[in-house]
Amino acid sequence: MKHTTTSGIEIKELYLSAKPMEEKPGEFPFTRGIQKDMYRGRLWTMRQYAGFSTAEESNKRYHYLLAQGTTGLSVAFDLPTQIGYDSDHEMADGEVGKVGVAIDSLKDMEILFDGIQLKDITTSMTINATASILLAMYIALAKKQGADLKQISGTIQNDILKEYAARGTYIYPPKPSMRLITDIFEFCSQEVPKWNTISISGYHIREAGSNAVQELAFTLANGKTYLKAAIDKGLDINIFAKRLSFFFNCHNNFFEEIAKFRAARRMWSKITKELGATDEKAQMLRFHTQTGGSTLTAQQPLNNVIRVTNQAMAAVLGGTQSLHTNGYDEALSLPTEAAAKIALRTQQIIGFESGVTDTVDPLAGSFFIENLTDEVEAAAWKYIDKIDAMGGSVNAIESDYMQNEIAHAAYEYQKEIEAGKRISVGVNRFTQPEEGITDVFHIDESIRKLQSDKLVYLKSTRDHIAVEKALKLLEEGASGSANLMPLIIDAVEKYATLGEISDVMRKIFGEYR
Repeated sequence: MKHTTTSGIEIKELYLSAKPMEEKPGEFPFTRGIQKDMYRGRLWTMRQYAGFSTAEESNKRYHYLLAQGTTGLSVAFDLPTQIGYDSDHEMADGEVGKVGVAIDSLKDMEILFDGIQLKDITTSMTINATASILLAMYIALAKKQGADLKQISGTIQNDILKEYAARGTYIYPPKPSMRLITDIFEFCSQEVPKWNTISISGYHIREAGSNAVQELAFTLANGKTYLKAAIDKGLDINIFAKRLSFFFNCHNNFFEEIAKFRAARRMWSKITKELGATDEKAQMLRFHTQTGGSTLTAQQPLNNVIRVTNQAMAAVLGGTQSLHTNGYDEALSLPTEAAAKIALRTQQIIGFESGVTDTVDPLAGSFFIENLTDEVEAAAWKYIDKIDAMGGSVNAIESDYMQNEIAHAAYEYQKEIEAGKRISVGVNRFTQPEEGITDVFHIDESIRKLQSDKLVYLKSTRDHIAVEKALKLLEEGASGSANLMPLIIDAVEKYATLGEISDVMRKIFGEYR
């Protein structure tokens, strides 16, 4: 019987040799990790993705997670916030606070981080089309807290290309979207130098149905496009590339996932070097990992604890810098506190009890791992070469190439599940009558009214003339070639809302259909 990875790479019955391992961890091309001592020096950041309902409720969850030992916060935003609508907009009806926290203005951001000093934590924000506005709010809040902007650190996802290819929370057409991204690169390199200005995401590409090789290839192709856009803007790759990070998925095929992470570092180092990076830190691929949301099953949900453990271990053995572990109940609802705690404890047990952190790249030299890393890399280069021949990621997306490849992979995988060729425990094998979980997380439908009432109060108490002036300056800047970040920060500080700022840019840039 033929055995293959999820990407269709054939797995031999036995591996008898591999290329000699001459490279060391912390050295180009970084296959074995970006740090010489990896987790012997410091464990990965244990980051739990959270955000729901109002800023007040999410703030309570953040304090809970910090008390449980989380070492970094990760903010989920609701759909209206992601696509530039205030909570009282008709397009927000039914979605306020559902898949993340509703943030309409700087006032909400102040509540979200109440009692949390931004200078003392790192924060990751999963936000793309409105990344410039949410980053502006975070910067404005840091200034209000008296933090040194040169020292605050964190990440915004800010990866719009994968939105067109796999996820759909875009607002503007590709070109003005790319302008906003490179404006953030330029502004942060000067004003907020420790901030990771983009987290190039394979996670959502994988969640949309791609296989591991496609996730790797499409993510790095998008990264290459961002590098070229920044270089075309006149930015120094040796400076801005140090602040680029990646966001990968980790699925169930244990060894393929480890090989994917090792291949990613090696490939990215070659891409950056070819584009002119000479500083080794600009050649390093640093990445956050989240365990696979689409692998979680509503059937026998406690089985997801084992799936998440398997995936988290693969991410650690693959050398991740940051990790989020999913709650076992996330196929049913947002995670309950109990599920979030077990997810965090999973990381802590791996980090402090398993022993896998005691040496760097413990699977290096494995005949299987080294061969599989080479095969994953070779398969990913074929995709990247094809995308390069099309003229890059934007052209590949506009011609639907990436979307069609992802859709085909998703279709083939589902066919294998339905035919029983690929086993999903509890779904197509080892099934049982459903017992169900009664303790699931529910969002109160009154959230939209609460947010709308807050907006009414905000607009009645802010300086209306100052807001209008700030929005007018932003409109003029968007019509020209100015870097928009200072103008967006000014509007945010005047308490212009996310929807108002987004609408100004919609007026100038148009919307992508």
